[in-house]
Amino acid sequence: MKKILLLSIFILIINLNAQVNFTESNLPIFVIDTYGEEIPDEDKITASLGIIYNGENQTNYLTDPFNNYNGFIGIELRGSSSQMFPKKQYGFETRDSSGEGINVSLLNFPEEEDWIINGPYSDKSLMRNALTFKLGREFGHYASRYKFVEVVINNDYKGVYLLFEKIKRDKNRVDISKLDPDEISGTDLTGGYIIKVDKWAGEDNDGWQSDFLPFENSPNKVFYQYDYPKAADIAPEQKAYIQNYIKSFETLMNSDNYGDPVTGYSRYIDVNSFVDFFIIQEVNKNVDAYRLSSFMYKDKNDKDSLLHMGPIWDFNLAFGNANYYEAYNTDGWILDYLTSNNDFLYGDQFQVPFWWKKLFNDENFRNKVRERYINLRSNILSSANIVGFIDSVYTFLDNAQERNFERWPVLGTYVWPNYFIGNSYFAEVNYMKSWINFRLSWLDNNMFGGPVSVSDEIELKPNYFYLSQNYPNPFNPTTSIEYSVPSSEYVTLKVYDILGNEIAILVNESKEPGNYKVNFDASELSSGVYFYKLQAGSFIQTKKLILVK
Repeated sequence: MKKILLLSIFILIINLNAQVNFTESNLPIFVIDTYGEEIPDEDKITASLGIIYNGENQTNYLTDPFNNYNGFIGIELRGSSSQMFPKKQYGFETRDSSGEGINVSLLNFPEEEDWIINGPYSDKSLMRNALTFKLGREFGHYASRYKFVEVVINNDYKGVYLLFEKIKRDKNRVDISKLDPDEISGTDLTGGYIIKVDKWAGEDNDGWQSDFLPFENSPNKVFYQYDYPKAADIAPEQKAYIQNYIKSFETLMNSDNYGDPVTGYSRYIDVNSFVDFFIIQEVNKNVDAYRLSSFMYKDKNDKDSLLHMGPIWDFNLAFGNANYYEAYNTDGWILDYLTSNNDFLYGDQFQVPFWWKKLFNDENFRNKVRERYINLRSNILSSANIVGFIDSVYTFLDNAQERNFERWPVLGTYVWPNYFIGNSYFAEVNYMKSWINFRLSWLDNNMFGGPVSVSDEIELKPNYFYLSQNYPNPFNPTTSIEYSVPSSEYVTLKVYDILGNEIAILVNESKEPGNYKVNFDASELSSGVYFYKLQAGSFIQTKKLILVK
């Protein structure tokens, strides 16, 4: 076994300065040395990892000793479509000197051996996963803990990453019973299991196809994969058990009485976890919702006999960051699109299990969604909670994001599958805030289900004035502008040319409290820079739009 190599900090700083001026950070610093080897897709190679972390609100210097971890790891590339990006994602396990995995605490996370360093690339806000995991934990479910870090690999500064906990069975992660290979009968056999619906890429994959098509005459079937126990470890009897459990659930969902309050789906699934999973996916309108990175778990029957939905995973393409399957549009249900649009149904091999649409149409499920959504909007899904978090991360990443985008100069550039392309980090974050604001407004106004109590009929209104960046921008010839008014006001929204001449009046009337969207058609105008100004009472704000023909 190779000895851990001590890095020359002096050489490291000089090499980094040739690319990015990186000598210190308010984020923990990960320094990885692979001893000259390329990091493969699989299997893991041995490397050393040193972590510099002086505590919250402390500065970390590259010249500091490795004080949080200093040891061996096994590291490999991870991800599917993200592997085409130059900024790679990595999975690693902490190891001892003999190469065996060891549980350790990194950055004060609970001890474990399996970790992920996720590098946002197409997500130029750098925080879509962090925001969604935060919401998931506040919903009351396990979601991966995370910490923003900056990474150096082989003297090469790699930018801003997030340390994630890998999804696995553990008392501090997915807290279900351990399932040993010899537990093949009785209650022992009934848990714990983690399965997923996902792409087939990756190591040690195996599973089974559903007996039920995602829709009538579908050319594709849904494939369920073993996540825990792994395909190499799961016993034949355990395979049969979890397959039969899912088949029994799907058989019921395919029947006419699937929604019966006593004999229906509530006998098989933890309905509340499915409700929360649905809300998370619809709030961020995840383009991969329900069909990719969709995990489920089941414990032993003497602890919990029901199938749970989750943990949630992978939201880089959420919150308006995908230019296909109408995921960029703040209107509409993504589940409805993914189960009814023919271009998707016959053009994508990764389909939504048929039972999601059945749940979507069930009155009891819809009422539970409404009740839960209304409750969440008063606190966890409030604009103050979400925007407050986004603003705090924006401030926290101030210097680090500058280095990240110096290393990866993608601002102002299309990266698959961006819908919005901002010329600055501020523009990217502002777009996401605007998108979320209007997404929640649409959900407020279109939430299905009936009231379950008098308090359910509260009226949801914006609590601050807001003017979004138009999107798309640049545009040709039409673009949308969204705005919010928290009180009754006379509102004007006008467009001006670069000389200050008024060229269009989009709004000129009294407005009740609410969120609004208007379209601007510039077919008669020439290419160039224009400005639009919103005035509502004492609130005045102006933004720039660019017409390119």
